[in-house]
Amino acid sequence: MMATAASAMRQVQPKTAVLASADLSFRKRVREVLRGLRWEVMEAGGGAEALAHLEARPAEVMILDTWLPDLEIEEFMAEFEALHPGTDLIAVDDPAQGGTRARSPRRNEVLFALRRGQDADGAIWNAAPEIAGREPEARPTVVREEVYEAETGSWSVRGASGASAAAGSAAGSGRLPELIGEAPAMLEVSRRVRLVAPRPATVLIEGPTGSGKEVVARAIHRLSPRSQRRLVALNCAAIPETLLEAELFGHTRGAFTGAVQGRVGRIEAADGGTLFLDEIGEMPLALQAKLLRFLETGELQRIGDNEPIKVNVRIVAATHRSLGKMVREGSFRADLYYRLAVFLIRTPSLAERPGDLPLLVERLMERMAERGPARRLAPEAMEKLAAHEWPGNVRELQHVLERAVILAEERPVIGAEEIEFGEMF
Repeated sequence: MMATAASAMRQVQPKTAVLASADLSFRKRVREVLRGLRWEVMEAGGGAEALAHLEARPAEVMILDTWLPDLEIEEFMAEFEALHPGTDLIAVDDPAQGGTRARSPRRNEVLFALRRGQDADGAIWNAAPEIAGREPEARPTVVREEVYEAETGSWSVRGASGASAAAGSAAGSGRLPELIGEAPAMLEVSRRVRLVAPRPATVLIEGPTGSGKEVVARAIHRLSPRSQRRLVALNCAAIPETLLEAELFGHTRGAFTGAVQGRVGRIEAADGGTLFLDEIGEMPLALQAKLLRFLETGELQRIGDNEPIKVNVRIVAATHRSLGKMVREGSFRADLYYRLAVFLIRTPSLAERPGDLPLLVERLMERMAERGPARRLAPEAMEKLAAHEWPGNVRELQHVLERAVILAEERPVIGAEEIEFGEMF
């Protein structure tokens, strides 16, 4: 009798699958079929979310679509194989063979669901995915591709020529589309972002001013399971010390002079998402202690309130200063430093990657052409840019090019005389 009961319990154990696809309609069709067969389905719109599902809870089968918006298929496969060798894999582009690894006794149920998830003409999904509520459009896999636009926070479809060639180069080199440059230091930044984004670890980004630390933070958020929730940014150096605590933690009505109404702080506003703390090295010591307590407990108290609030936020911090040196000098708490620096990413200065200058110029000029006439640089103008040391990094380059476009007036070609760097005091 006991053996029979144990056998019955094994039979009713839930069958769990992770379904990774950027196509909402495809996921819906496959999910409905699998649920009818008593499968529990964890859906993922990208590779980072799929890996997070598998890390949180083991699954019997991983169903992988032909394209992911955040990770290259080969990169996802390598990570999946290394971390989850006991999970079967069924690839949508080769359902008859069952992908690279399929040992599940219920494999035929999954293949049946995939066949039902196909389009009416019997072809596996091969259209642009539905992202952020956008209607899908036909997309030949080879000649069109999805490109993430960091400035607008949206995806766009581009042809295989022109701007898409740069995106194709990004995919081939392993760099993220918003991180422009092929220098080894920049490729390492992309690698580290891809590694840490699916995980809940706190990240500290170090690098000189103007080197793109906020761009890196937004890339981490985009590739994380929290991407559907808010990314809230706060520059700790831009807010007076007396107001920074209220800005972070919020306050109740009448908590201090001028508090005519209650306000939610940045931490609470980022609940479920990511909080980006820029210039964390400028945070006063007293406030560092309160931030440390929040990191340890996940609870905060608004100023003037006695009741703690539980908040689920991922912290990404950035600084242009050496926090290690500040710890030794006593101006930054060592315990907070170790809580923030669980995973370190360093953004290189532009002087460290001079070979990336032409790529950056091309991308910045393309962006400016979206707001006005297209311009190009004369060879002597490019030579002048290449000879500069760029103490302000990519941000300085952007401002120099904007100034040159204005000085060029209606001329389509920007000459060396339009390249002005300004004075350094």
